[in-house]
Amino acid sequence: MATMGMNGSGEPVAGLFEKAVDFATGRSGALDFIEAHKWFNLAAMRGDAEAARRRQELAAEMAPGEVARALQLAREWISMH
Repeated sequence: MATMGMNGSGEPVAGLFEKAVDFATGRSGALDFIEAHKWFNLAAMRGDAEAARRRQELAAEMAPGEVARALQLAREWISMH
């Protein structure tokens, strides 16, 4: 289960995890593994072990360029928040 701690932008880590699940499952619209990886990565960076596990599983299904793009998006998000 996602950690309830806060991230640097004041958003609960669970919120980052839920965004990742939304994109990974298509729950809130389009299925987007790049965005899912980004949000799992952000949650994992803040100590969510489940997010780290899911990020790793997702990365195994993605092309290297997709993972690189997800990492870039995560870095951009961090620099803006």
